[in-house]
Amino acid sequence: MASWRTLPLVLTTTTVLLATACGGGSEDTSAPNASSTPSASPVAQSPVAVPPGGDPRTGPAAQMALVNDPNIGPLLTDGTGFTLYRFTDDGAKPTTSACNGECAKTWPPVPAEGATLPAGVDPKLKGSIERADGTKQLTIGGIPLYRYAKDAKPGQVSGDGVGNTWFAGLPPEEVPGLDAALAGLPETGGDGSGAAGDDTAGGAAQPGDGAGTGDVPDAVASLPGLSVVEDPELGEIVVDAKGRTLYRFTKDTDWPMTSACTGECLDKWKPAALVDKNDVEGIDPKLVIPFDRPDGKQQQTLDCWPLYWFTGDKPGEINGQGSGGTWFAVAPDGSLVKK
Repeated sequence: MASWRTLPLVLTTTTVLLATACGGGSEDTSAPNASSTPSASPVAQSPVAVPPGGDPRTGPAAQMALVNDPNIGPLLTDGTGFTLYRFTDDGAKPTTSACNGECAKTWPPVPAEGATLPAGVDPKLKGSIERADGTKQLTIGGIPLYRYAKDAKPGQVSGDGVGNTWFAGLPPEEVPGLDAALAGLPETGGDGSGAAGDDTAGGAAQPGDGAGTGDVPDAVASLPGLSVVEDPELGEIVVDAKGRTLYRFTKDTDWPMTSACTGECLDKWKPAALVDKNDVEGIDPKLVIPFDRPDGKQQQTLDCWPLYWFTGDKPGEINGQGSGGTWFAVAPDGSLVKK
């Protein structure tokens, strides 16, 4: 298994000079505006500076807000705007928390006392479980909620996808009535959507968080929204702000931009979040263009080719390379890397 995690991080600084139009043709003024970025996440009230993992039973943190993120879907924040997460290793029937001890320091449980659900969310969805230490943890639709200690400021979702077990999104099918609360709620990218590289501000997601294993090079914490690394097998490849390898799907098209990855495909291959065209290194900003997916959500493209990350990768891995003969890492000019 190839990985650049064990090597010094090398960022390519030379901008690649390429044609500015999708598909290598002449410039097309009908192409989407490359400078468009998502708006900030709404919060229940003006963000209040509290330490990550702070106690949401006090002050405005107890009042939660519902956010409809275009890349993640419905998620909850506390009253200060910090994202709340779920842990797929938690037990069900009866609900129990599998995150205790050192895990709970990285993923502080949300206390149930005093917590208020967002307007429009059925109050009956609110519940609690008793943790191993005897405290009460908040649940929504039976799902225990947590904060991520490495989210440095409101709106970040740097814990989403950590260890492939921690997620910011709430599955509507598991939370009855959530769809109704989402009706009319505008989509928003938020600070954690990748705009201006905020997806990992304050630290990239660490593989193994909650399980006590895994490290990511310190340099990853300061990665731009898109950058270039030198993989020992593939050469120069593009990674996102979390250090994850980005891929292309050979069934997609660049002009008109289309994505053939829908439905069950999205369980393994996640559309790359938008980045600001100026938040790139080693890549021509003119190639950084947003794409409106068939479901209405937005996805980052490079030279108009949709980009994805693989749920089977940790930062620095390339486990998705060559999958099905249709998924390949991406070079700085947007071309496929098939070595």
